[in-house]
Amino acid sequence: MSGTLQVRDHLLNELETGVRTGEALIRKIRPEDWSFRPQDNFRSLLELVHHFVLIPASDLAIMQEKSEAEVGSIENSLSGVEDPERLAAAFRENFEAYKAYILSLSEDDYLNRSTKAFYMEHGHLQVQWQIETVTHVFHHRSQLYNYLKQLGHEVSFFMLYA
Repeated sequence: MSGTLQVRDHLLNELETGVRTGEALIRKIRPEDWSFRPQDNFRSLLELVHHFVLIPASDLAIMQEKSEAEVGSIENSLSGVEDPERLAAAFRENFEAYKAYILSLSEDDYLNRSTKAFYMEHGHLQVQWQIETVTHVFHHRSQLYNYLKQLGHEVSFFMLYA
């Protein structure tokens, strides 16, 4: 296996860690937690979790040059869903679809194929999009962890790598 494909796989493994540990955090949420909002200008816990769970699906749509309307449809697809198990399952399904796409790319496409998001002037390479998705998931996993800490949940740093 080439070094490029090894890096691709390492990034997928890291993303899977973010998803697996994110699923565990989501499963800790109680019904009374959903409306929690740390400050007026922050997302509610429900809004944050919906966004978090949809990152692999929305980022995949963006890197596949889907329209703003198509991405918006994905981003609204969990409206009204508050069941932690259903949300965790959706996160896993979204990750698996994302992973299948990344694995389907030839090494040349992975390194050299550029796609442009509807909101950008210039495109990014598929490898750059993958890095963006990994950082996006970990950014919002951190927010979720902090929200749960503020709500008094038993969460520890160690569970982020279990």
